[in-house]
Amino acid sequence: KQMARDVFASDQRPIVLFDGVCNLCNGGVNFAMDQDDTARLRFASLQSRVGQSLLLRSGRSPTDTSSIVYVTEDDAFYSSDAVSHICMELDAAPLRWFGRLGQLTPPWVREGVYQFVSENRYQFGENDSCRLDFDGTYTSRFVSDPAGVGGNSDMEQES
Repeated sequence: KQMARDVFASDQRPIVLFDGVCNLCNGGVNFAMDQDDTARLRFASLQSRVGQSLLLRSGRSPTDTSSIVYVTEDDAFYSSDAVSHICMELDAAPLRWFGRLGQLTPPWVREGVYQFVSENRYQFGENDSCRLDFDGTYTSRFVSDPAGVGGNSDMEQES
């Protein structure tokens, strides 16, 4: 849980946790970065040590990759709530409007749509690589695991 606190120590921007092996999810991250010129959001894969630590902090299993997560210093939002919060951080007014509309939509509707997409996301393929950042433009947008962090036993000690 210390790692979860540390990622917000010097940078309070929200973190979007995404399934790092899902092509659809990686495409969503690329889209969000392209629509976030003001760099309001940071990103980490659910499979990373940072992602696992943030999941633990919010009461989830560190191996839960079932949902996108929008994490702030004090809270976490999952699935369609996360998507709404992410959209409201983006630069384009129509996307912010879409995010607000999502929050006004009955949960059973938006969660139904989200779950359908989520359960079928691997139909778009799986990948083990991320967006290439040749000029370093996006380096500060990804939350890296701290150097020297070991295997799962470290994660169990953090909880």
